Amino acid sequence: MSMRPPLIVHVIYSLDVGGLENGLVNLINNMPRDRYRHAIVCLHSFTDFAKRIQGSDVPIYSLDKKPGKDLGLYVRLGRLLRQLKPDIVHTRNLAALEGQVVAAIAVSARRVHGEHGREVDVAGLNIKYNLLRRMIRPFVHRYIAVSRDLEQWLIDQIGVEPSRIKQIYNGVDSQKFRPWRVEDPAPPWQAQLANDQHVIIGSVGRMAVIKDHLTLVRAFIMLIQQHPQLRETTRLVIVGDGPCRENCAQLLAEAGLSDCAYLMGEQNDVAELMRAMDIFVLPSLGEGVSNTILEAMATGLPVVATQVGGNPELVQASVTGRLIPADAPQAMAQALFDYVNDAQLRVSHGRAGRAIIEHQYSLPTMVSAYMQTYDTVLR
Repeated sequence: MSMRPPLIVHVIYSLDVGGLENGLVNLINNMPRDRYRHAIVCLHSFTDFAKRIQGSDVPIYSLDKKPGKDLGLYVRLGRLLRQLKPDIVHTRNLAALEGQVVAAIAVSARRVHGEHGREVDVAGLNIKYNLLRRMIRPFVHRYIAVSRDLEQWLIDQIGVEPSRIKQIYNGVDSQKFRPWRVEDPAPPWQAQLANDQHVIIGSVGRMAVIKDHLTLVRAFIMLIQQHPQLRETTRLVIVGDGPCRENCAQLLAEAGLSDCAYLMGEQNDVAELMRAMDIFVLPSLGEGVSNTILEAMATGLPVVATQVGGNPELVQASVTGRLIPADAPQAMAQALFDYVNDAQLRVSHGRAGRAIIEHQYSLPTMVSAYMQTYDTVLR
């Protein structure tokens, strides 16, 4: 009888819509089941997003973290780890970092920690957080950073030896996220907002403060106010939900542009919606490596993104898109005008982005890099 594949327990804060979570789902769905088994432990909770995991062989546990400092959480985590008997415990981001200490005490597993971005501390300079990271550093056998920016930050600010870090970019399904075809269905906004003659400026993501959709809305308003003729030809579509959605809607209403924008809320058919866009915008104040930028490039869209985190590693300025400062609506409005006003520029930058995805950011490449890392820590 053959031995069962090694078990990886992925410890995250919650399993909900988000880039980190999407990357985890892609990793599990595309990793051969005869190489590794998986379980997911959510310190807080999980939602229907968990249904995106294919198959029934990946158990998901919720530890129902209480508000504030829940010391009982560590007891519950340790008890569960002893029950699961993992070969590898893989924590992700600051919210799950203390799971490294629990794993070191509770089980004999090898320990991996992934850095996917710093939403609670965009610059990564918070003294308290970095002290915690440095204290836990000896417990981590191997770090994974999803961008060169995060890799360098781990070295410079946390004092991690370069030999203990593996930099792995996220991968994207370039079959699912692909350019528009004639046979593709009409987008849901066509009847009420736009037709196939309109230029669609689109964005996808949680409408949280760090994603800064308010700057995108301000830039769109500036674009129309500075070029009134574009009111008849240009539309804004934002896919996603969150606390900033209402403020975005209010800004559009005050500018008299509610009829030119569609705030769709959370949607499941993101790939189809992206194919109906002409320009993709990521206005974030901070990022690790953006899955939505990769998906937009795979879809053949030019990308306007803020020059933060790993964005400059993905978007090649004047080749696949435009990079602008964060929180700079006028600069964004100008970048949008350049694309709205030049269909050929949109096409050429979109094709260049698609080519880069096919060569550098495939899902098989990402999965292979993770498996090599797991293989290495088990030796």
